[in-house]
Amino acid sequence: MAKYMCMDTLKFLLFDVHNVEELLKYERFADFDRESFEILLESAKSWADQDFYPYYREMDEKPVYYKDGKTHSHPILKKIFAHAGENGWLGSYFDTDDGGMQMPFSISNATNHIFEAANNNIPGYLGLTSGAAHLIATYGNEKLKKQYIPNMLSGKWGGTMALTEPQCGSSLSDIVTSATPVSEGVYKIKGQKIFISGGDHEAADNFVHLTLARIEGAPAGTKGISLFVVPKYRVAENESLQYNDVNAVADFQKLGQRGYSTVHLVYGEQDQCFGYLVGEAHQGLKCMFQMMNGARIDVGMTAASTASAAYYASLQYAKERPQGRKILNTGSKDVTKGQTHIINHPDVRRMLLLQKAIIEGSLSLLVECSKHSDIVHCDTGENKENHNLLLELLTPIAKTYPAEMGRIAINNGLQVLGGYGFCMDFPLQQYLRDIRIMSIYEGTTGIQSLDLLGRKIPMQGGKSMQLLTAMMTKTIDEATSHDSLKFYASQLSGGMHVIQKALEYLMPYAMKGDYENYLADATIFMEMAANVIIAHQWLKMGIKAQQALESEHRVCEVEFYEAKIHTMKFYFKYELPKISACLETLTHQDKLTFVDSEKELIF
Repeated sequence: MAKYMCMDTLKFLLFDVHNVEELLKYERFADFDRESFEILLESAKSWADQDFYPYYREMDEKPVYYKDGKTHSHPILKKIFAHAGENGWLGSYFDTDDGGMQMPFSISNATNHIFEAANNNIPGYLGLTSGAAHLIATYGNEKLKKQYIPNMLSGKWGGTMALTEPQCGSSLSDIVTSATPVSEGVYKIKGQKIFISGGDHEAADNFVHLTLARIEGAPAGTKGISLFVVPKYRVAENESLQYNDVNAVADFQKLGQRGYSTVHLVYGEQDQCFGYLVGEAHQGLKCMFQMMNGARIDVGMTAASTASAAYYASLQYAKERPQGRKILNTGSKDVTKGQTHIINHPDVRRMLLLQKAIIEGSLSLLVECSKHSDIVHCDTGENKENHNLLLELLTPIAKTYPAEMGRIAINNGLQVLGGYGFCMDFPLQQYLRDIRIMSIYEGTTGIQSLDLLGRKIPMQGGKSMQLLTAMMTKTIDEATSHDSLKFYASQLSGGMHVIQKALEYLMPYAMKGDYENYLADATIFMEMAANVIIAHQWLKMGIKAQQALESEHRVCEVEFYEAKIHTMKFYFKYELPKISACLETLTHQDKLTFVDSEKELIF
């Protein structure tokens, strides 16, 4: 079985860098211990080896397609859904009262990393089903919970998140799907939704579409949006299933993730589509954000995991491919000696190290976000609020950095293979096609950047940034106690100063209401901030690796920890310095992207 992720690295991040065992102090997780966490991780790896990874290439070569009114998917999905339901994977983080395992998000998301790295076509089906069921568990009434959650967690029914419409894309304020009252909590739904992932396939008997729609007479914009459960087959009074007039009418044929269905839904063609209100009327977007924020972490994890699989594929190739000879100090080559493997060429090593630095930095940030989520779920008072603020601030970065930089990582992996990387015989081209959607899913990079700079940085008077600064300062102080890490601690401190200089330049625009100037280069700010935050992750990894090297009781071999420190140094040399260019762009006097009707001809 080819390697697609590293269990030692995952455990290092979970138990050493982020110490998820701290979560065991909460009553919610009292039934777990480190041994049970490790058993769950190993179980996930075993399942992924058996039913996920072997079908990765095949699901691309034989993609989902729509024919004769049906969405046809890969047969392995049926087995996957059944196994997921029987073994509790669909309800991993649910309350035990709702039929779940009450597992920490940190561990659940770690198992998701394993699944995604093995085959990124499959976990989205499961994640959307879990997310939709969890939304019903949080905001649905008892009748909805009873009718839908058990069937979803058993793997019999699938779940979706239906937001996007043909005319509005990401602009949810322009949603026109309508909801007409029929009786208390029951509405007739009419409209269309597009790009609905997992919206129809052959592995589930029913589909529960969590649908945003506008009740007649509702306020304009996002304040008038409500959330509804709209099943493909509704549950009648006698508990039988009746067709509910919602149809998948097409499956979008995509560049990547071709084994993951993405359908076009039409509601109420026969005026017999019924939806059931979830939460309060006109509060749908607020409810849906629970699922959306979780989905953004999921997308970041999918991107990091896809890049992980690509890294190990390119690493294996580099170790096996002989080509050229090492350059001697004389500047010449000894042609009398045999060829060397390409992993011995400095530029190939640079590309491999870049992949490793991006992937493991991304994973560390995603584990941190998952732990914040666990604490928010379990704690109270100021600690709960502080972790929620950090989670809010880091979520757009945790979605965007792995999506954007993961693509660059895979592109470098393809380059390692040279011409073979461009050929269908090797998986790098598939990984590159698969990851391309990640910067579009669940809010594009531009939207995430606007969210970071426009909403998350200023919220509560900048408190989230103050908390992040304090956390990074603590890491810098700890790193400074190790002579070998002082230089890198100083570099991270300089990175924090760069972010501060950018905000000092931008904030006056916001203060006087000039939001065009404030937000015009939000994506550049995202790039800069993310680079510093990933450097913070690497310094934390460097500290734990250094501590392990100084200890007689280490879990992994010395080489494992030395590799972590080497990759940290690579990140600080090759990646962190790029923030200076971002700052120069952000503070440049020329404003070149503003809309000016007199200069439309520049295009």
